[in-house]
Order: sequence, then C-alpha cells, then structure tokens
Amino acid sequence: MNENILKRNRLLADKVIAGLKSRNMTGYYAENKEEALKKALELIPEGSSITMGGAMSAEEIGLVDALKKGNYHFIDRNEAADRRAAMLEAYDADVFLASVNAMTEDGILVNIDGNANRVSAIAYGPKKVLFIVGMNKICDDVDGACKRARNVAAPINAQRFGLDTPCAKTGSCMDCKSPDTICCQFLFTRYSKHPGRIHVILVNDFLGF
Repeated sequence: MNENILKRNRLLADKVIAGLKSRNMTGYYAENKEEALKKALELIPEGSSITMGGAMSAEEIGLVDALKKGNYHFIDRNEAADRRAAMLEAYDADVFLASVNAMTEDGILVNIDGNANRVSAIAYGPKKVLFIVGMNKICDDVDGACKRARNVAAPINAQRFGLDTPCAKTGSCMDCKSPDTICCQFLFTRYSKHPGRIHVILVNDFLGF
C-alpha cells in the first residue's frame, strides 16, 4: 500500500480510536491482516464460547479459521442441525464476532440487518463484542455512514445472497419494502453502557463490503 495512504490511515485511526474511547468502547489499529488476527486472538481467551453474525471481515483476516482450529467453543450456525438454536446461543456467548456496515470518524457504529440476530446481539447479550473493521468503512459522519450502509453494503450483500431486491438490480438503495429486503433494522451504537464490552480492531486494509 502507498506510504501516503498508510500515513493517512494511521492518523485517521487515531481519531477513530479516540472517538471510541469517549463512547466507552476500546479501539485498536492493525497495520495488516496478520496484526489484526494476532490482536483478536489476544482479546479472546482460550476456552471461550464464540459465535458471530455475517462478518466477512473476521473471515478475511483468518480469525474464524483460527478459532475453529483452536481451543475454543465456536458455535457455527451454518453447520448446526438447528440453525435458530445456534443463533440464539449468541446471547449467552463469551464473545460475539462482528463487523460494521459503516462507522464514523468519531466512533459511532452503524449496522443494518434483515433478521436482527446480528444487531440484537451487538446491542445486548454476549459478554464481549469484537468488531473487525477495514479502514474502507470509515465515514465522515452518521449521514455518510448511513449512505454507505444502504448504498454500498446492502446492495452487495443482497447480490451475494441472491436476493430479489431493487438494490440488487440497481446497485443502490431504493428504500424498498420488498419481502427480500435486508434493511429491516438499523442499529446506531453511539455509547456502551458496559465498560470493556465493545472492542474494535481497525485494519489498514480493504475488508468486507
């Protein structure tokens, strides 16, 4: 990556981390995927019960693979006989892995969900929530973060899942009420009531959507 981009991202990450701290959340900066993986594993004690929402970023840094192979109780909803039961286990898990659809420079996390299992677990339940966030998801403000979530993340995810939504066809949000819509719940995490619960690893890379 160009050195000027690296420098800019380091400075921006400092601003985001300060914003997270002011919101009772903890931020970290990783120069690459390898550093992000190392930091994530430092934050997850062996023996922990772990589950996740749809977090492509956690998969891209190798975290999901490492947890499945390591000394952890990884609850994989995709391999469970009862998918709903596996998803409900998230609320009592030690660690919930996630990413964001977008976040602001001052530390507000923005997420959109279809079934609400992801945003509800972020809001309440798991003892710790660990976000893996590429620097490509940082936006100026809440308005910009919402636009990114609706016009970048949502259309790509709709296409990825083969959903019949207007955004899957046009590439941008049409504010639809389609039965296939994945924009059912919007979660803005602007402060954490519980110290030490929310951790965000910012990665100097293009991760997720």
